[in-house]
Amino acid sequence: MTPARKELAEYFEKAGQEFTCETVFTEGTEFEKKVWETLKEIPYGETRTYKWLAEKIGKPHAFRAVGNALSKNPIPIIFPCHRIIETDGSIGGYSPGVNIKRRLLAIEYYTKKN
Repeated sequence: MTPARKELAEYFEKAGQEFTCETVFTEGTEFEKKVWETLKEIPYGETRTYKWLAEKIGKPHAFRAVGNALSKNPIPIIFPCHRIIETDGSIGGYSPGVNIKRRLLAIEYYTKKN
């Protein structure tokens, strides 16, 4: 089993898992890669906004471009785009589906809380 598969299995079995496996992007623009890498800075069980992410990468007005980059995230759990929400607290989009995003956030929230 590859390190990534092992960590994914642990994430779903135990939760609380931060991913440490090395990943190399073979696709995506430099902007998209920067967005995806920055996602790993968001702690398990916490959320940040599209605006926060745009500011974090030094492009404070590029929150729509950030959202577009997130929709192209090739590894959405290891690079946790489900932790990005709207500024008003609403859930926002998620390429695998909003219901999956809600479920991942709930798992992380309740695991961290307990």
